[in-house]
Amino acid sequence: MDRRTAIKSAAAFVGFVATTGTAQPASLEGDGVVSIRSAYGFDETVRRLKADIANKKIMFFDAIDQAKLASGAGIELRPSTLLIFGNPPLGIQFLTAKPAAGLDWPVRLLVTQDSSGQVWATYTDFAWIARRHGIENREAAFKMASAVIASIVSSVASD
Repeated sequence: MDRRTAIKSAAAFVGFVATTGTAQPASLEGDGVVSIRSAYGFDETVRRLKADIANKKIMFFDAIDQAKLASGAGIELRPSTLLIFGNPPLGIQFLTAKPAAGLDWPVRLLVTQDSSGQVWATYTDFAWIARRHGIENREAAFKMASAVIASIVSSVASD
């Protein structure tokens, strides 16, 4: 996907989020972690998130089954899968502003199941990432990234 198409696609998601009200503003205090309660079981949540990322034509890099890795080390861990994805024309703008922002890109979305069986989709708020790295000249890119991740997690969010 070329840069213009990627930006147009992301802009469409911004409009979608604005008109459907699916964006949940994250707290700008604390650790920047945003957790969304899923309406689905663990495997279905992972499947739906991956499908939504694919439908948005966002580059998917990997899914890391952390519970499987833990099991291989003889450690018990409730279901936990890290999804790694991103839109290079959008995400690279963070790195051109400050190379250390590469610590937070590509996007990471963690799906976990707690002790009560509730499934959560968790990510780092992009406004928090901007502050963390002192990036002040990429507001539109961070706003777009926030809208896209909100749209993705809305595919599994419980009411």
